[in-house]
Amino acid sequence: MADLVKYEVQNEVVVLHMDDGKANALSPAMSKAIDGALDRAESAAKAIVLHGRHGVLCGGYDLQIIRGEDKAERDRMRRLGTDLMQRLYLFPKPVVWACTGHAVAAGAILLMTGDVRIGKRGDYKIGLNETAIGLPLPYVGLELARDRLNPAELQAATVMAKQYSPDDAVETGYLDDAIDNDVLDVA
Repeated sequence: MADLVKYEVQNEVVVLHMDDGKANALSPAMSKAIDGALDRAESAAKAIVLHGRHGVLCGGYDLQIIRGEDKAERDRMRRLGTDLMQRLYLFPKPVVWACTGHAVAAGAILLMTGDVRIGKRGDYKIGLNETAIGLPLPYVGLELARDRLNPAELQAATVMAKQYSPDDAVETGYLDDAIDNDVLDVA
């Protein structure tokens, strides 16, 4: 699990780098790794910055588990993910998301948990695509969408599963800002 999330401290800010080498799926192992890093960070940091690897923040829940036969594992993954999303949203320190690329499905929900959300401009998609792929939008996702997104875009973003570019994601409310410099480039 520790390999999925790299933990760094920079000037009393904890930086968490998510990287599973693929889509940064919110698998049970990824949820536990982030949660464990938050345990460490809660007393050690003035703020938390989370980011993915180049090109992807998070591709959502692990589709092999979602579409798999093991209902108990599917329920466990959703529970761990929901618990993590709620913890991030209510975290007692500022949570900053540096969106390094695609953030879809549960990845977009994670993004909405942040107090500050900055995205890198590029050919990236941000959005809740659950209904487009035949999955229900988790309750926590709908509530975060109601809280964070522009009300005029809420139906398009949730029911219609509209995907947004980083600039459009600012107008919609997924991001607070989109930047086109190399600040968010990660190794």
